[in-house]
Amino acid sequence: MLFSCDKINPHEHTFYYWRTNLSLNQAEKKALSTAKIPLLYTRFFDIDKINGKFQPVAVVTKDSSFVTDKKIVPVVFIKNEVLYDVTPDEINFLAKSIDNLITRKSKELQLQITDEIQIDCDWTAGTNEEYFDFLKVLKDISHKNITCTLRLHQVKDRSLIGEPPVDKVYLMCYVTSSPLENSTKNSILDVPTLKNYLVRLNKYPIKMDVALPIYSWGIVTNHLGKHKLINALSLSDLENNINFKKISKDNFVVLKDGFYYGIYLSKGFNVKIETVSQQDLNETLDFINEKLTFYNIIYYQLDSRFIKNYKL
Repeated sequence: MLFSCDKINPHEHTFYYWRTNLSLNQAEKKALSTAKIPLLYTRFFDIDKINGKFQPVAVVTKDSSFVTDKKIVPVVFIKNEVLYDVTPDEINFLAKSIDNLITRKSKELQLQITDEIQIDCDWTAGTNEEYFDFLKVLKDISHKNITCTLRLHQVKDRSLIGEPPVDKVYLMCYVTSSPLENSTKNSILDVPTLKNYLVRLNKYPIKMDVALPIYSWGIVTNHLGKHKLINALSLSDLENNINFKKISKDNFVVLKDGFYYGIYLSKGFNVKIETVSQQDLNETLDFINEKLTFYNIIYYQLDSRFIKNYKL
């Protein structure tokens, strides 16, 4: 279905900030200042389980360049594996620890945070009970509004894995497939795949906002056909690196052994850059507008390397 401009409801936007160190260059400050939503969704830390104990990983820091009038929504990513077979006591401990660390870091970094905490977790049928209990406990302990992300399969499989006990979810319209599989589809956003997952989106009973991708990554393939992922890698990164040779529109070959972008790459490895086109973003929004009326957009992520490529 084609939409004329006057039939599409305008939706305000803001951004996710996902780098470990809070810093803003001029392009990022400008993009953020023009976003009308007075919030910045900011990753504070991840939760992993190391030697049987919950541990915060990659806790946020701040650079002096980070100045904004936006209020900060703390976002915490929890690995799904952390939730397997957790006890009620462990859930209580985890909720208290997360709330305490958010409070401590916001004071330490002098961040003006909102009364919302967003939890990002790829929960499944094997962890849904524990995860939902955790969300309830976190709300009771923090006295904050607890929201969470909603992945595509969690919409499609709602009858199997349930609905989180929150007042609002954030639909992640990206990672439509695994980047580590052999596939010709764009793993960040393949619009036909997204549409298949979201056929019944209008039936989802919880208020939602929509997260859209404006980023790229590199998929490394070694001599054995095994894959690894380099997050936030762009075409320009490799085009400007003399140790990579461009062999097609999105593919490069490594010319020299070495550490690149946090990973060791051998000569002859292939790196495929995946990104999201403006056309695919527009088509996704057209589809979402068929299903939802009122929602805001949170672009993932605020990074000058990517925001310059899109009309937001």
